[in-house]
Amino acid sequence: MSLRRTATTIALTLSAALLLSGCTGEGADLASQFEEGSDKGYVSGDGSSLSISEAERTEPVEFSGVDESGAEFGSADTRGDVTVVNFWYAGCAPCRVEAPDLVAAHDEYADQGVEFVGVNTRDQVAQAQQFSREFGIEYPSIMDNAGGRSVQRAFAGEVPLNAVPTTLVLDREGRVAHRVLGQLASASQLTTLIDETLAESSDTAGEQ
Repeated sequence: MSLRRTATTIALTLSAALLLSGCTGEGADLASQFEEGSDKGYVSGDGSSLSISEAERTEPVEFSGVDESGAEFGSADTRGDVTVVNFWYAGCAPCRVEAPDLVAAHDEYADQGVEFVGVNTRDQVAQAQQFSREFGIEYPSIMDNAGGRSVQRAFAGEVPLNAVPTTLVLDREGRVAHRVLGQLASASQLTTLIDETLAESSDTAGEQ
């Protein structure tokens, strides 16, 4: 009996280790998953922020899709403005916690040349619409779930999107300027990144 229990314990331990390695190993790089077109799980980000200097930014990201209202929306609608792109889905607990911060930032910058767009990575339209009603979200969210993921693929070539939620701030040219992996710490974290991007846009305009 003792040997049998020991063998069982070892088997369970190995199974747990394999399960964890699957969550952290396969899920740790969703950029490659997007390229493969796979539909795997998501890992939680740590809220870390990455800022990319203007000189190091890549080409503008071209993206488009159909939002929860059935309308086409994409980079052509936001080019020329600083743009906040938030990747989310309704069952994601950190997404629900940070939603009021996104709404507050959206309201604050509504008339300051800042656009917001959500990218829903999992839900059906009804779920996305319910989420927007619950949190008073007025900006569109592109439905980019399994089977297409064209928006996620577009950004996967620029930054490693390995967490949901992920929030990006694009400069006026449509290039990724800032990235926050995981839940926003607060509305002020996002507004600081927006302010920095708006300021560099103003500086560039003043030099011309």
